[in-house]
Amino acid sequence: MSKATTHYENSEANVDMTPMLDIVFIMLIFFIVSTSFLQSTGLEVLRPPAKMANPNPAPAIVIQIKDNGDIWMNNRMVDMARIPANIETMLTQHNHTQVLIDADDQAKHSLVVGVLDQVSTIEELGISIVSR
Repeated sequence: MSKATTHYENSEANVDMTPMLDIVFIMLIFFIVSTSFLQSTGLEVLRPPAKMANPNPAPAIVIQIKDNGDIWMNNRMVDMARIPANIETMLTQHNHTQVLIDADDQAKHSLVVGVLDQVSTIEELGISIVSR
């Protein structure tokens, strides 16, 4: 006698996730659009007043280097070796804290570096270089 065997197919139940993902994205878009963003004003910082501020700073000493190699200080032509002495004289007359080296575009770089070396021998002066 043969036994009747019943075969059960092992089929898994599949759930389609596409509609649920659509709903999640629609809800996400709704919440992003309906949310109001507030601008935070931040903290106001009260800084103490500056004690060392000078409302009228002394003008800078201007050294002009022309394209032909001439060096001008205080509207007069000077020799490169005399630059520190001229700066010292100007420092005794006025309270300068800055030196502005105004070099022409066609001026030789070696001349600009030489003037910079001469100016840097005097300590406590700020040095700025402008090329035009």
